[in-house]
Amino acid sequence: MTMHAQVKPGRISSMKVHADEIRSLFSHAMSQMYRAEVPQYGTLIELVTEVNAAALANDPEMGQALRRNGELDRLGVERHGAIRLGTQEELFNIRRVFAVLGMHPVGYYDLSLAGVPVHSTAFRPVADEALRRNPFRVFASLLRLELIEDKALRKMAAGILSDRRIFTPRALELVDFFEARGGLDVAESEEFVLEVLETFRWHSDATVTLATYNKLHGAHRLIADVVSFRGPHINHLTPRTLDIDAVQVAMPKRGITPKAVIEGPPRRKCPILLRQTSFKALEERIEFQAADGGLVEGRHTARFGEIEQRGVALTVKGRKLYDKLLASVRRDVRVGASGSHAGAYESQLTERFKEFPDSWSALREQGLAYFRYAPTREGLKNVAQERISASVDELVARGHLDFDPIIYEDFLPVSAAGIFQSNLGADEQQNYSERSNREAFEQGLGAKVANELDLYAKAQQDSIKDALAQLSKAAGKIP
Repeated sequence: MTMHAQVKPGRISSMKVHADEIRSLFSHAMSQMYRAEVPQYGTLIELVTEVNAAALANDPEMGQALRRNGELDRLGVERHGAIRLGTQEELFNIRRVFAVLGMHPVGYYDLSLAGVPVHSTAFRPVADEALRRNPFRVFASLLRLELIEDKALRKMAAGILSDRRIFTPRALELVDFFEARGGLDVAESEEFVLEVLETFRWHSDATVTLATYNKLHGAHRLIADVVSFRGPHINHLTPRTLDIDAVQVAMPKRGITPKAVIEGPPRRKCPILLRQTSFKALEERIEFQAADGGLVEGRHTARFGEIEQRGVALTVKGRKLYDKLLASVRRDVRVGASGSHAGAYESQLTERFKEFPDSWSALREQGLAYFRYAPTREGLKNVAQERISASVDELVARGHLDFDPIIYEDFLPVSAAGIFQSNLGADEQQNYSERSNREAFEQGLGAKVANELDLYAKAQQDSIKDALAQLSKAAGKIP
């Protein structure tokens, strides 16, 4: 069955709806809600659509590669969002909610390395087919109250968070149904989307007084954002572009001021990992509780716009080289909040990354990136049985196997930190020591987070196994 990307309550069916379908329904509903709440998000979508069309027109080979791997159809719907949670109970239940959508925790990210008191994971589909259908991701961060130095403020924040409930009772009841029966029917799925959407909705009224908000804000802007509201409003939705440099240049022409530098690697012929840019968070009017029981007006900044360009997933060897080169630039060039030294940073980034091979063949041959293999038409036509035992490299060299990059589906701690900082009042490139606590995070989550490198390695190996099976079958038919 196929569900359409619109919510139509009242339809009844006993058929269980596939998680991919519910995810598509939810991501569409989320996008529509966020477009209504943040009009500039609609402007970003229009800009990215135009840039992507131009990129595909200018590079037909890229379009062919995207089509071969089922990437082209997903491009227009691809989004990632981000939320910030306050308690382990919230983290535990958000995992259960995302499981209904076919999204699972992948990777552990320690953002304390950027002076941001959270640690995070990415909820996303993990199977290739699920990613092709809809690669919706949510970067979920958990506030680390133990990093608040002021004990009285820490206790107050914990007390406020313990009193709130970010999910509707019906949303959790539907999660219970899903877990007990292994699925939801059409009517339940559509109701589930409506109920869970309430968790991510923006609220212009705070649950604390302005004085309390100011105390939390004084400790850290993100602490105030997490603790002061009834739920973890979605703070951005991010479309995927094929040319982030073109978007960066075009944003000011649309009345949008981008951050000083694009986070991640420099512009390359063969994109690697993830590049991200954003515009500063909106200052929004908020009603706070007053001491006399009334309301008092204040301001809060939380929601912003972000765009990303995704490249090939790197192996352990590739990540080590990437991390080394990026760290050398960040160590030597600091970009100020006003954008000072941005040019020098970008220049040094480009120069030092010349050490990183910039051709698909070199990346593959040196074991720096992951690729998906497929038999060529020539290979299926002419391969002989005795050649099936040849190595993958030999089969590629003979033209019997072709390869395409496996897209990086995850995030980068340093890049995420840069985006966080730029939208919390600063845009400085800084380095901090880690204060990782993965064990506590997974305890709250109620599950282990998957290792993203294992997923890419499996995808590559599965493609090799399938390609060799096709060649072997073809060889048996060749006289």
